[in-house]
Amino acid sequence: EALYADMGHFGRRPIRYAWTYLVLPALAMNYFGQGALLLRMPAVTHPFFGLAPAWFLIPLVIIATLASIIASQALISGAFSITNQAIHLGYLPRMFVTHTSSKEMGQIYISSVNWILYIGTIWIVIEFKSSSALASAYGIAVSLTMMITTFLMFFVMRKMWGWSQAKCIMTTLAFFAVDCIFLYANSIKILDGGWVTLIIAASIFMVMTTWYRGRRMLRRKFIDKTVGIKDLPKIIGDTGLHVIPGCGVFLSGQHISSPPALIQNLRFNRVIHETTIILTVETTNAPFLRAQDRIDVKKISSNVFLVVVKYGFKDNPNVPNALEWAKFKGVPVKDEVYYYMGRETVVLSKRIGIGIWRDFIFTFLSRNAQRATDFFRIPPNQVIEIGTQIEM
Repeated sequence: EALYADMGHFGRRPIRYAWTYLVLPALAMNYFGQGALLLRMPAVTHPFFGLAPAWFLIPLVIIATLASIIASQALISGAFSITNQAIHLGYLPRMFVTHTSSKEMGQIYISSVNWILYIGTIWIVIEFKSSSALASAYGIAVSLTMMITTFLMFFVMRKMWGWSQAKCIMTTLAFFAVDCIFLYANSIKILDGGWVTLIIAASIFMVMTTWYRGRRMLRRKFIDKTVGIKDLPKIIGDTGLHVIPGCGVFLSGQHISSPPALIQNLRFNRVIHETTIILTVETTNAPFLRAQDRIDVKKISSNVFLVVVKYGFKDNPNVPNALEWAKFKGVPVKDEVYYYMGRETVVLSKRIGIGIWRDFIFTFLSRNAQRATDFFRIPPNQVIEIGTQIEM
């Protein structure tokens, strides 16, 4: 677990050296020793501690405790990183992310995730009362993690390493067969505590899929109610619009149609800025992107520009910085910039959206999501919000 969690923080080379020359030999010797002890003394209840002489038992307990603390810290950091990546990929609502280092992008802290881990840990300790009772839940978790890793390895071999499909299938099946044996051996422990792992995993899966499907439904509703980008010049060409100085930036979740905040501003306030920018932030499947690959600019009319900013799922979006990059692409960004944000309020209706319970979950997540101004590093004193109610 620590290996996978630290991979995103330290990179491939140090993890590879530490695993090859230190961790793997130590684990192999430890497991072979436990196996030899069980062959000689099958009735041993704690083979790990049984390997040590009696005088070394207390130091070994201290070492094992320190190792558990180190591994738990790695897992906590991994939970922060995975949550941050899920937010960028659209599977979780925006949360407040604190960057604890000015040099390392992977060193982050998410208070809400930390509280969830804290409450969950306290509940598990109270529920199971001992580490031996927790072994059933742990065994199911490890077995399922191994199966998921094997499943993902197929796509790495196929898409990244370029192996043939037959070779990928044969290699995956070889590992998958071993994983199935481990899972079957642990399946008898589901009623003894393994159900906790399944419930936690199912709950997280339900929240992530609910948010993803809910956001997709909202985007479809926006597209149905707004004006397409190609039809926007007709509305802007209305002679009744008043041109005001400054730069108006309208954030949009997609660049197919115009943001509702812009359409409402044009129809009701009858004004347009000297420079109007429709800005869309997209997250790619790559972890990082170079600065020169992040900006795409399209001129819609004489003073209206569509700017698409792309980030990797491990990058940190920053809209003011993106406007500075847009200047080099020919966008006349003025010194006086106003950011127009659409604030959607989800209203539950009698019609079935994504399911009754999921509608409530999605509404709760929407109301408690981090404000877009904080997530995109937008100065709050330059923000104008235009609200919209959406029926689900």
